[in-house]
Amino acid sequence: MATEQLAIRARAVTKTYGSLHALRGIDLDVYQGECVALLGPNGAGKTTTTEIFEGYRKRDAGEVSVLGVDPSQGDLAWRSRLGVVLQSANDLGELKVREAVTHFASYFPAPASVAEVIAAVGLDEKSSARVRSLSGGQRRRLDVALGIIGNPELLFLDEPTTGFDPEARRQFWVLIENLKAKGVTILLTTHYLDEAELLADRVAVIAGGLVVADQSPAALRAEAMRTAVVSWQEAGELKSIKTQNPTQTVRELLARFDQEVPGLSITRPTLEDVYLQLVADQQSAGVK
Repeated sequence: MATEQLAIRARAVTKTYGSLHALRGIDLDVYQGECVALLGPNGAGKTTTTEIFEGYRKRDAGEVSVLGVDPSQGDLAWRSRLGVVLQSANDLGELKVREAVTHFASYFPAPASVAEVIAAVGLDEKSSARVRSLSGGQRRRLDVALGIIGNPELLFLDEPTTGFDPEARRQFWVLIENLKAKGVTILLTTHYLDEAELLADRVAVIAGGLVVADQSPAALRAEAMRTAVVSWQEAGELKSIKTQNPTQTVRELLARFDQEVPGLSITRPTLEDVYLQLVADQQSAGVK
């Protein structure tokens, strides 16, 4: 894809807090209309990365372009093109839901319909309720409403479904799919592998301040599927071996055990297994 189609371009981005190297050289591209999920353990650098992209935190070194602008120099017109849903909700005091969304809509030059946004996040029945009366999941839906009321070209979602029950998560996923269909570019930070697999066009795994994988969920899964774990019981112990040719391994075991292998099983890694292995590999490489 051409460079002009990039919504986000980051090269060799670093950030240090005292002796802590939060980012060690982040490289990441997010193309217009894509949904990219950032995965990584706590402390990996996900929040620092997104805050730099949003213009809330300055990088130490490297190059960043977001919607064609260096975030450290972004003006109000640039910020109006972004939508941000942070991890922690704003304290909106005694405002009612509709009042809160209407208030935030006034900050943008071409906001979406307040009624449509409230309906989209599933708060129709709570539009006249005071924010303080909402449950944790309902507060999170309101956060999402405030993030999309400005009709953003680029939407940052930081752990958006934290506190959602399963039904609310599914409703939220429909909302994101609808935004994607409208061409909104989305950078999604999540701990939920199923959420990333369902919504994201690409998954970027951050560990130790580096992007250690950047592929589609299908590509990550396909890579993992090339390796299987063959397990069996032998001499009272559970034994296993990783192999890219499980059929051959089973044939060899059958020959040893006279056509019957005790406790034989063949498993292939899930997307979560791949993610955990990527993180473990980075930690074992000495990057803490």
